[in-house]
Amino acid sequence: MIKKHRVMLNPETVMLNLVLNLIHGLFQHPKLIITSMSNDKQYYVYILTNKSNNVFYIGVTNNLIRRLFEHKNKLVEGFTKKYNLTKLVYFEVTNDVRSAISREKQLKNWHREWKINLINQSNPGWKDLSEQM
Repeated sequence: MIKKHRVMLNPETVMLNLVLNLIHGLFQHPKLIITSMSNDKQYYVYILTNKSNNVFYIGVTNNLIRRLFEHKNKLVEGFTKKYNLTKLVYFEVTNDVRSAISREKQLKNWHREWKINLINQSNPGWKDLSEQM
């Protein structure tokens, strides 16, 4: 019989780890600071996948670099964490939040083949675009 132990985390330790991860991310990605200081609102619709490119996640954000940091460091509970979706293969930019949300919904309703064709048009090698940011 296997006993399960519940680990109680100290809130200060959790917060310290989050802050240290964020600071590390800022040094690794200085555009995080620049993007967060910008007054111009931009909204991003993006597609993440896993290493084998067989699962997709479509999302929308107003800060793509910050959001990618959250996905890559497993700070986001749910689908992307469960399926290890950390590879950015496609994104679009707009200045209108309603357009971004509408486009996200549109892409989520597309057939898989259409999504693959969209990615192939702009990123035929399916490279992780976040590595260029």
